Amino acid sequence: MVEQETSLQEGKMKQSTQTKTQPLIPKLRFKEFDGDIKETFFGKLYSFHTTNSLSRDKLNYENGEIRNIHYGDIHTKFQSHFHLEKEYVPFINSNVDISKIKNDSYSKLGDLIIADASEDYADIGKSIELINLNNEKLVAGLHTFLARPVTDKTAIGYISYVLKSWKLRKQIMTIAQGTKVLSLSTNRFSLLKLVLPSLPEQHKIASFLSAVDEKIQQLTQKKSLLEQYKKGVMQQLFSGKLRFKDENGENFPDWEEKRFFDLFDDVLDFRGRTPLKMGMEWGGDILSLSANNVKNGFIDLTAEGNLGSEDLYEKWMGKVNLEKGDIVFTMEAPLGKALLVPDNKKYILSQRVVAFKSIKNISNAFLIQLIWSSKFQNTITRLSTGSTAKGINQKSLKKVKVDIPCIKEQQKIANYLSVIDTKIETVNQQIEKTQEFKRGLLQQMFV
Repeated sequence: MVEQETSLQEGKMKQSTQTKTQPLIPKLRFKEFDGDIKETFFGKLYSFHTTNSLSRDKLNYENGEIRNIHYGDIHTKFQSHFHLEKEYVPFINSNVDISKIKNDSYSKLGDLIIADASEDYADIGKSIELINLNNEKLVAGLHTFLARPVTDKTAIGYISYVLKSWKLRKQIMTIAQGTKVLSLSTNRFSLLKLVLPSLPEQHKIASFLSAVDEKIQQLTQKKSLLEQYKKGVMQQLFSGKLRFKDENGENFPDWEEKRFFDLFDDVLDFRGRTPLKMGMEWGGDILSLSANNVKNGFIDLTAEGNLGSEDLYEKWMGKVNLEKGDIVFTMEAPLGKALLVPDNKKYILSQRVVAFKSIKNISNAFLIQLIWSSKFQNTITRLSTGSTAKGINQKSLKKVKVDIPCIKEQQKIANYLSVIDTKIETVNQQIEKTQEFKRGLLQQMFV
């Protein structure tokens, strides 16, 4: 992966100018390849085969003879280069009659399985390419197409990346039909236009993008392991099984049980009021804080687009200012998210959130970690009301009791967990950077 990224930077891939006389030369290309690239129709490269319509209740994850691809898994979890031994794929239940499955409906290496239904354009036509089947039987299931190569002109691993390019995504979105649920037809899919360079160039492209995907998977796994580690540490810390020592190596005092609301001097609650209904126009540089600002436990000011005027701020917040370190907490769905106000700029609280101003000898950095702990989250979920959108009121929240250590142990806990948070966020930024790098490649390598 590192070598390939370096080769890109050193010029082994070259830039070319797109002109009307050279419509099929990509902007970004490996140095050893040149000349026009041929364009063809998907239907000239692949044929479609029968799939089944088994619902989730016909599948299980424990045992069976045949594995089954459900379109929902293509949307949410399967890698575009599909290796069966690396994926969590359900079996068809033993009581389902499989005698009607045709021989050519069993998947083969190089096949594409395409999701033909979705509620949004982001997932419609999403596909996986079968790279390794682990010598197991696999079929394509509900709301999928099974496409099989009919020529020797396609390199395994290449077409799945073409289908992720913006040019193909635009075509797929154009042919998708439906209002609440989008769907595709094989006839329309067959008419998709795609570029088909020589086999050596296809192999090179597929290998390079596969290495980028592998890097993303490694980083994603690293992030998951860090999150699991933090979760385990938090369970130990907030259950009292793991304790810090003071600077002399002595035990800190026992934790004291307190009412959650008693930890704060003030609770700012503006729920039930909507800034937009106050007749004020948005403008200026005053941001609205809401649950959308919480990203992996960190505040993300780019997530909230609402801006308020100075007059709106005065009418909305009055004489109360949010200050750096105050806690913003969501009382309604998504329930229980929390963040620290990052600076002393002016912020407006959105409908679903409140703000807490803590008393002396309480570390807000510690309280944020306590709020995110599974123990606290389970408590507020139990006290919440609502069938679909869960929420909690101040009366219920006043019933919540928490165990609080002395201020020095609070600081030790907060510092330790914050270090883990920083590592998680660093890895997350690496993931986003690599994903952005891949999106740029997909845009420039395919015409």
